Amino acid sequence: MDKLRIDKWLWAARFYKTRALAVEEIDKGRVRVNGIEAKPAREVKSGDTVTLRQGPYTRTLTVRGISKQRGAAPVAQQLYEETAESLRLKAEEAEQRRVAADPADSLEHGRPTKRDRRTIDKAWDNRWSASAD
Repeated sequence: MDKLRIDKWLWAARFYKTRALAVEEIDKGRVRVNGIEAKPAREVKSGDTVTLRQGPYTRTLTVRGISKQRGAAPVAQQLYEETAESLRLKAEEAEQRRVAADPADSLEHGRPTKRDRRTIDKAWDNRWSASAD
Protein backbone atom coordinates (compact mmCIF):
# COMPACT_ATOMS: atom_id res chain seq x y z
CA MET A 1 0.00 0.00 0.00
CA ASP A 2 1.47 3.34 -1.02
CA LYS A 3 -1.50 5.72 -0.53
CA LEU A 4 -4.16 6.14 2.16
CA ARG A 5 -7.01 8.56 2.91
CA ILE A 6 -5.89 11.43 5.15
CA ASP A 7 -8.64 10.76 7.72
CA LYS A 8 -7.55 7.12 8.09
CA TRP A 9 -3.89 8.11 8.29
CA LEU A 10 -4.52 10.74 11.00
CA TRP A 11 -6.47 8.16 12.98
CA ALA A 12 -3.79 5.46 12.53
CA ALA A 13 -1.04 7.93 13.48
CA ARG A 14 -3.00 8.67 16.68
CA PHE A 15 -3.64 12.37 16.14
CA TYR A 16 -7.37 11.80 16.68
CA LYS A 17 -9.14 9.17 18.75
CA THR A 18 -11.73 8.34 16.08
CA ARG A 19 -12.00 8.75 12.33
CA ALA A 20 -15.12 10.83 12.88
CA LEU A 21 -13.09 13.36 14.90
CA ALA A 22 -10.44 13.40 12.16
CA VAL A 23 -13.11 14.07 9.51
CA GLU A 24 -14.60 16.84 11.67
CA GLU A 25 -11.24 18.60 12.02
CA ILE A 26 -10.54 18.22 8.30
CA ASP A 27 -13.96 19.69 7.46
CA LYS A 28 -13.20 22.66 9.73
CA GLY A 29 -10.15 23.42 7.57
CA ARG A 30 -7.57 22.57 10.22
CA VAL A 31 -5.65 20.07 8.07
CA ARG A 32 -3.58 20.82 4.97
CA VAL A 33 -1.68 18.43 2.74
CA ASN A 34 1.24 19.92 0.79
CA GLY A 35 -0.12 23.41 1.48
CA ILE A 36 -3.61 22.66 0.12
CA GLU A 37 -6.66 22.42 2.36
CA ALA A 38 -7.54 18.74 2.59
CA LYS A 39 -10.80 16.84 2.29
CA PRO A 40 -11.30 13.55 4.16
CA ALA A 41 -10.86 11.44 1.01
CA ARG A 42 -7.58 13.14 0.04
CA GLU A 43 -4.86 10.52 -0.27
CA VAL A 44 -1.45 10.91 1.34
CA LYS A 45 1.74 9.07 0.49
CA SER A 46 5.23 8.93 1.94
CA GLY A 47 7.01 12.24 1.61
CA ASP A 48 3.87 14.42 1.78
CA THR A 49 3.78 17.35 4.18
CA VAL A 50 0.77 17.51 6.51
CA THR A 51 0.00 20.64 8.54
CA LEU A 52 -2.60 20.33 11.26
CA ARG A 53 -3.82 22.52 14.06
CA GLN A 54 -4.40 20.90 17.43
CA GLY A 55 -5.54 23.35 20.05
CA PRO A 56 -3.03 26.18 20.27
CA TYR A 57 -0.36 24.30 18.31
CA THR A 58 0.16 24.10 14.57
CA ARG A 59 2.14 20.99 13.71
CA THR A 60 3.96 20.38 10.44
CA LEU A 61 4.69 16.74 9.72
CA THR A 62 6.34 14.72 7.01
CA VAL A 63 4.63 11.42 6.23
CA ARG A 64 7.15 8.58 6.67
CA GLY A 65 4.88 5.56 6.49
CA ILE A 66 1.38 4.42 5.68
CA SER A 67 -0.74 2.18 7.89
CA LYS A 68 -4.47 1.69 7.77
CA GLN A 69 -4.38 -0.10 11.10
CA ARG A 70 -4.22 1.80 14.39
CA GLY A 71 -1.45 0.38 16.53
CA ALA A 72 0.53 1.21 19.63
CA ALA A 73 1.83 4.74 20.13
CA PRO A 74 5.50 3.85 19.43
CA VAL A 75 4.46 2.26 16.13
CA ALA A 76 2.25 5.25 15.25
CA GLN A 77 5.13 7.67 15.86
CA GLN A 78 7.11 5.93 13.13
CA LEU A 79 4.47 6.98 10.57
CA TYR A 80 5.53 10.64 10.67
CA GLU A 81 8.34 13.00 11.50
CA GLU A 82 7.71 16.46 12.89
CA THR A 83 9.78 19.19 11.24
CA ALA A 84 12.43 21.06 13.22
CA GLU A 85 10.64 24.36 12.60
CA SER A 86 7.40 22.92 14.00
CA LEU A 87 9.16 21.63 17.13
CA ARG A 88 10.83 25.01 17.66
CA LEU A 89 7.53 26.92 17.31
CA LYS A 90 5.80 24.49 19.68
CA ALA A 91 8.50 25.03 22.32
CA GLU A 92 8.28 28.82 21.92
CA GLU A 93 4.48 28.81 22.26
CA ALA A 94 4.66 26.61 25.36
CA GLU A 95 7.24 28.94 26.93
CA GLN A 96 5.15 31.99 26.08
CA ARG A 97 2.05 30.45 27.66
CA ARG A 98 4.06 29.51 30.75
CA VAL A 99 5.39 33.05 31.20
CA ALA A 100 2.26 34.99 30.29
CA ALA A 101 -0.75 33.22 31.74
CA ASP A 102 -4.15 33.54 30.11
CA PRO A 103 -6.16 36.43 31.62
CA ALA A 104 -9.19 34.17 32.00
CA ASP A 105 -7.18 31.97 34.36
CA SER A 106 -7.13 34.78 36.93
CA LEU A 107 -10.92 34.66 37.32
CA GLU A 108 -11.67 32.70 40.43
CA HIS A 109 -15.43 32.79 40.33
CA GLY A 110 -18.15 33.10 37.77
CA ARG A 111 -21.56 34.37 38.70
CA PRO A 112 -22.07 35.16 42.37
CA THR A 113 -23.99 32.60 44.39
CA LYS A 114 -27.07 33.50 46.39
CA ARG A 115 -24.93 33.78 49.50
CA ASP A 116 -22.43 36.06 47.70
CA ARG A 117 -25.31 38.21 46.42
CA ARG A 118 -26.66 38.69 49.96
CA THR A 119 -23.20 39.67 51.21
CA ILE A 120 -22.87 42.22 48.41
CA ASP A 121 -26.35 43.61 49.09
CA LYS A 122 -25.56 43.89 52.81
CA ALA A 123 -22.37 45.81 52.04
CA TRP A 124 -24.28 48.23 49.81
CA ASP A 125 -27.20 48.68 52.20
CA ASN A 126 -25.94 51.93 53.74
CA ARG A 127 -24.94 53.51 50.44
CA TRP A 128 -27.44 55.22 48.19
CA SER A 129 -25.09 55.48 45.16
CA ALA A 130 -21.93 53.95 43.78
CA SER A 131 -19.93 57.13 44.27
CA ALA A 132 -17.44 57.32 47.11
CA ASP A 133 -18.63 59.08 50.27
